[in-house]
Amino acid sequence: MRASRLVSLLLLLQARGRMTAQELSAALEVSVRTVYRDVESLGAAGVPVYADRGPAGGYRLLDGYRTRLTGLTADEAEALFLAGMPGPAAELGLGTVLAGAELKLLAALPADLGGRAARARHRFHLDAPGWFRHAEPTPHLAALADAVWRERMVEIRYRRWKTPREVTRRLAPLGVVLKAGRWYLVAQPGDGEPRAYRIASVLELTVLAETFTRPDDFDLAAFWDAWTRRYEESVYRATATVRLTEAALELMPFVFPPAMARMARAAAGPVDNAGWRYTAVPIESVRHGHIELLKLGADVEVLAPAALREAFTATARAMADRYQITPDRPVAPDRSAD
Repeated sequence: MRASRLVSLLLLLQARGRMTAQELSAALEVSVRTVYRDVESLGAAGVPVYADRGPAGGYRLLDGYRTRLTGLTADEAEALFLAGMPGPAAELGLGTVLAGAELKLLAALPADLGGRAARARHRFHLDAPGWFRHAEPTPHLAALADAVWRERMVEIRYRRWKTPREVTRRLAPLGVVLKAGRWYLVAQPGDGEPRAYRIASVLELTVLAETFTRPDDFDLAAFWDAWTRRYEESVYRATATVRLTEAALELMPFVFPPAMARMARAAAGPVDNAGWRYTAVPIESVRHGHIELLKLGADVEVLAPAALREAFTATARAMADRYQITPDRPVAPDRSAD
């Protein structure tokens, strides 16, 4: 274990340059004291590791020093090929690049590792979009990804849900994210903090000649994690109080958006004597709650708000009238066997 950690420390310094003991500690998931001991061990073994003092200091390798100790283990080779995503790479315009890189890697690996790595691709497959969803058209994705890579400013005409529906924005593109089969652009407008834009809603794109300086402290993964949490919390502006059956509670994850189902199930109380459970269902609006809760049919009863209960009452009356059997509206013959 310690030998593997020493190799990892050496490769981190080789790949990233100067790193502080705290940064190495976080990357290797060990204590700072352990980093000190490992650095001393590398130095004793003849590796030219130097410590720079001061606020901008840290550990670094002697300029020009490189190690050839970069061989892959069998597990690492398999994991590397599992990380390849042919579909998303093709959407980004990198399909042929990825295929070429894989061929070169396979050619460079020893025969036994190459065989194991190739088998991983044949046994595991990533299908990013959710069920019953087709891939969104994203004609500007490759150009946006290129602008992110080259740090070029862009101007987009964008369609959003609120008025005015179409707006023009001048942005510094910081990254692209694939979430449940949907591509998003993370970009910084001139007037504020980074935001997320759905790439399928980009109507027009102009990549500008002007470049921008990427913020040194911007972490795409950390931004996305925080942004998705804020989005899920902010989108549900109201709550519906309902009583429902156990069957409806079990059905929620299959018919509701994930955050909505998760919060409603977490708030559910115990079963009462009549077999009902009471819970609070987060909703965006009365209209949204009406559409979503109708999916549970007669296994749910809305208790509040009053406007949502009235909407259900009107729907129930309209459906009862629609399906009422009268002499002038007989049941249509069943022709399924014809």
